Amino acid sequence: MTQEKKLVILGSGPAGYSAGIYAARAGLDPVLITGLEMGGQLTTTTEVDNFPGYPEGVDGPKMMVELQQQAERFGTDVRIGFINKVEFSKKIGGMHKAYAEGGQEIEAQTIIISTGATAKYLGLPSEQRLRGGGVSACAVCDGFFYKGQEVAIVGGGDTAAEEATYLANICSKVTMLVRRDQMRASKAMQHRVNQASNIDLRYNSEIEEVLGTISPKGVEGVRVRNVQTGSTSVINCKGLFVAIGHAPASELVKGKLDLHLGGYVVTKENSTETSVPGVFAAGDITDYKYRQAVTSAGMGCMAALDAEKWLAEKK
Repeated sequence: MTQEKKLVILGSGPAGYSAGIYAARAGLDPVLITGLEMGGQLTTTTEVDNFPGYPEGVDGPKMMVELQQQAERFGTDVRIGFINKVEFSKKIGGMHKAYAEGGQEIEAQTIIISTGATAKYLGLPSEQRLRGGGVSACAVCDGFFYKGQEVAIVGGGDTAAEEATYLANICSKVTMLVRRDQMRASKAMQHRVNQASNIDLRYNSEIEEVLGTISPKGVEGVRVRNVQTGSTSVINCKGLFVAIGHAPASELVKGKLDLHLGGYVVTKENSTETSVPGVFAAGDITDYKYRQAVTSAGMGCMAALDAEKWLAEKK
C-alpha cells in the first residue's frame, strides 16, 4: 500500500531528528526513517561535552534517544528501518518515491536526505575494541579529554594536519604518524605542523596495534611499524585520533542528485535544496568541512524550514 506524505526524512542523526522537530511543529506531519545505524555516529560516542544545553556533558546514545523523544513529542512518525531505493520526480510539484525494506512505498512532496557519513578507520581489531575509550575520529569533539596529555594522530592530509595543530594547543605532545614519506596536506598546512614545537612528525609509519585496557577502557599506546625498515616501536599515548577521511552515506542518491568531493551532496548557496526541486540535504551527507553534531542539528532545522517554505510556495 502506497502512503502519501508531505515530508519524509531519511536518517536519524542530529540533522534528521532536528528536521523532524521543526517540521512536526510546522504541521508537516513528517515521517522519519531511521536507517540501519539508528542515531548515527553519536551512538558510538561515549561522552558528548560540546553540545549546547548539557552543562555536565551527555552520553552519546542517551542524547540521541532524547532527540528522538523530542521529535516524537511534536508528532514526528519515527519508523525503524531503512530505505533501499528512491525515485525523484524532476517535475516541480511532482511526488518523490521512497521504497522501504519490506517493499512499502512512500510518496512524498518533499524529502530531506540526512543519512550522514562515517569516519574511516584503520580496521584493526584493537582499534575497534578501544573506540570510544581513547580511539576517536574527531579531535574537535574529543581532544579536550586529553588536555595536557600525550596523544597520537594518524593521517597525512589537510584534515590530519589541521587536527594535529588543534591538539597541539591543548595536549602536551602530539605524535603524527604518516604512512608515506611525505604528507599529502597543502604546503600551508604542512608549515603549521612544522611550526608546532610539540608535534613529533614521523613518516613511513603505520600502526600495527592499539595498546590499552578494556576494563576500564583506555588507550595506553600504539605499536608502530616502519614500512621501509620493518622495525617496530611503541609510542606511549592516552588517545589515538584517526584522521584518514570520511565516507558520506550517499550511495542511495548516487546518480540521482549532484554529488562532489567524493560523494557529498551538493546544495544550493545559502540553502539546503539539492539539484532536484523538493529534495533537501542536511548534516554530514553534505557537510564536508565542520562535521559537528551542533552544525548538523542546525542544518536539519534549515532543511525543515526550507521544505516548509517550498511546500507553501507550491500550494
